[in-house]
Amino acid sequence: MLLSGWTAGADAMSPSVFLLCLLLLLLPHHAFPSDDPQGYLLNCGGSENVTVGSLNYISDKDFIKVGNTTTIKSDNLVPILSTLRYFPDTKARKYCYSIPVNPQGKYLVKTIFYYGRFDGGKEPPVFDQIVEGTKWSTINTTEDFSKGLSSYFEVVVMPFSKTLSVCLARNNQTGSSSPFISALEVQALDASVYNPTNFTNYALVTVARQNFGESEEIIGYPDDKFNRMWQPFLDQNPSVMSHSNVTSSDFWNLPPVNAFTSGITTSRGKVLELQWPLVSLPSTNYYVALYFQDNRSPSAYSWRVFDVAINNQTFFSNLNVTASGLTVYSPEWPLSGQTKITLAPGEGSPVGPVINAGEILLVLPLGGHTIHRDVVAMEELAKSLDNPPPDWSGDPCLPKENSWTGVQCSEGFISQVISVNLTEVGLSGSLSPSIGHLTALKNLWLPGNNLSGEIPVMSKLKELQTLHLENNQFNGSIPSSLGNLPKLREVYLQNNKLDGNVPPELQNWSGVHV
Repeated sequence: MLLSGWTAGADAMSPSVFLLCLLLLLLPHHAFPSDDPQGYLLNCGGSENVTVGSLNYISDKDFIKVGNTTTIKSDNLVPILSTLRYFPDTKARKYCYSIPVNPQGKYLVKTIFYYGRFDGGKEPPVFDQIVEGTKWSTINTTEDFSKGLSSYFEVVVMPFSKTLSVCLARNNQTGSSSPFISALEVQALDASVYNPTNFTNYALVTVARQNFGESEEIIGYPDDKFNRMWQPFLDQNPSVMSHSNVTSSDFWNLPPVNAFTSGITTSRGKVLELQWPLVSLPSTNYYVALYFQDNRSPSAYSWRVFDVAINNQTFFSNLNVTASGLTVYSPEWPLSGQTKITLAPGEGSPVGPVINAGEILLVLPLGGHTIHRDVVAMEELAKSLDNPPPDWSGDPCLPKENSWTGVQCSEGFISQVISVNLTEVGLSGSLSPSIGHLTALKNLWLPGNNLSGEIPVMSKLKELQTLHLENNQFNGSIPSSLGNLPKLREVYLQNNKLDGNVPPELQNWSGVHV
């Protein structure tokens, strides 16, 4: 049987790009119940629904309009790794999934990759992934694939609208190969989870989430109802098993109860030190959450007091851990390089410190987003075209280097569309009236295509300077409202099928060509 492994990684939006290589993951068929988490589990490239354990993955065909599909010819693959979707179009700036979501909700997004030499190459392609207009990480699964493993990446993000976009994009390392994806998960989170983070300005990228004192078991769904993976972590320190359970709802991150069943400890009076995570971290801020429980049977003596330090900086003093368990966290803790966690026992403490689990997530500043009005207008425009450019999905403006083909936008955290230029690209269909809602639009150039229907009213486009619709199949009359646009200086409408005379508002303009 081929074993599927998972790794978690993050890109700090700097030259430091890293992968966190974790342990081997088995997917036993008894691991999950029949009811899935709240969200979408997509089997990318597959034409049918498949089951992993008891989790049901549906085909991704209704959530993306571009890309090719293929099957990995290898025995005993987990079903979601046996198909993939890949994107050979070298001209497209990005390839996007659009997932229906609850606006202002909070979602855990997981992307899963298994190369399988689908393209006949020797090494997997390297490419970027984007969530809600922000570059999330660079995907390089070469090391994992060389070990026969798949890879996964996680981010916690709040969508800006009723759809959440997850995109892949080429970068300078992609070359002639094709970005690909095996599976995509979008899980709704409870409001309390990672609550201290301001998701209007930040996302959280998973770096490590581990269950201490455990050597083999990986905790996932249903123990973690959001299907977060808690990887085992064991070092040279003694491990212990708990004699009682905690209540998950007592912790706002809702950790699984069995994340507390094992722990790492040391002898009475000794300092407990562990290097965790095992990778060197780029210098930035991280969300850090540590989980503790006194492993002894509940009694008046089931407690232990100790100080917690990270890289010799006090994280929490006089922590009193009981059999009920507790967590300490920081929403923004600076880390750089190797990380050392130190637990120093309080004076007279009858037992040594203990730690059961931990999470570290990189605090990722969002790159901004396009104002909602413009997103809706551009999506309606795309729907009105029979053959819009293949990368017209996701955020129209962001990231800047991955904006929609022919679209230019304003700078700043909130972007607006200022130019649409699709000259002689073979477009057909109509020009949606939604174009009239792009209030920052300066230039609209669609000449030399096969667009038909009426020219919509554009009376709200007070910033419009140039309008090129010549050499199409537009019919009907010329909107008189064009003559009331204060900054309009060029209007090219010749070689269409327009009716009637030039409106009086435009007759004396030198820049009008009909």
